[in-house]
Amino acid sequence: MIALEIEEVFSSKTRIKILKLLLQQGQRNTSDIARRVNINFAAADKHLRLLESEGILKLYTYGKRFRLYSFNETSEKAKAVQNLIHVWYNKVNDN
Repeated sequence: MIALEIEEVFSSKTRIKILKLLLQQGQRNTSDIARRVNINFAAADKHLRLLESEGILKLYTYGKRFRLYSFNETSEKAKAVQNLIHVWYNKVNDN
């Protein structure tokens, strides 16, 4: 699998919303993520799969249909993204 460029990963406002949501709320399923960021299930699934393929998110599957996503705590990329979001929003809140 070919890794995406950073611009491709962060070029989507929706992906940023998904990452913020998962950082704030923790583990969530695809339907819940779609509802909370106001997109359809198929779009959410596409964004989540891309973030998973980059190692930023981790997928947990229970049974055949229940899928939960969270940050991949063993990924340096995931740690960097979490840190970026923390720094960005703490800085904004300080002003």
